[in-house]
Amino acid sequence: MKIQHFENEEQWLAGRLGKITGTRLKDIVVKRGTGKKIGFYEMIAERISIPVDDGESAMDRGHRLQDTALDRFEEMTGKKVDRSLVLWSREDNEAIAISPDGTIEGSDNTEAVEVKCLSSARHLEAALTNEVPDEYHYQMLQYFIVNDSLKKLTFAFYDDRLKVRDFFLIEITRESVLAEIEELMIYERTTLKEVDDIVNSLLTF
Repeated sequence: MKIQHFENEEQWLAGRLGKITGTRLKDIVVKRGTGKKIGFYEMIAERISIPVDDGESAMDRGHRLQDTALDRFEEMTGKKVDRSLVLWSREDNEAIAISPDGTIEGSDNTEAVEVKCLSSARHLEAALTNEVPDEYHYQMLQYFIVNDSLKKLTFAFYDDRLKVRDFFLIEITRESVLAEIEELMIYERTTLKEVDDIVNSLLTF
């Protein structure tokens, strides 16, 4: 067994990066047939990213990097993005809505862009699996639910801390999620009807 000695906690923390430690093991071990856990991607991120700890919140960081991500999207695709601050809502129910990060100019709202500036580990998980993280699945579906004309939604992932694969795209078409869209539309309408009924009953009590 090799024993390393450190002069301070900062060096000790740095020495743990990219390694399976006792506290990390639970985030590495997976049961048969399941995918990699986040600890796997954290180790990769620690080895290829630039350490940053400036106290910036994830939301603030996302806002700060959004325009750069959209610039990269335009460079990669040759498409121009309309970055206007807008809210989309359904004509038949304005309570079903979403705020797109950008729409493709000249597409008549048939193409949209959603920017994600995640932790380096989550960014690499999406890059290596080529899948939109589960936590954004319903957000993705909402784009298609709100906008019946939307044919393609592109997620633009950007992480300025990574030395490689700092930017990539994942495209979703309406056809690929059509069944889920229809099912969730019914669920949203039912839920909103229930909310309306409760509100009305409380206001007339």
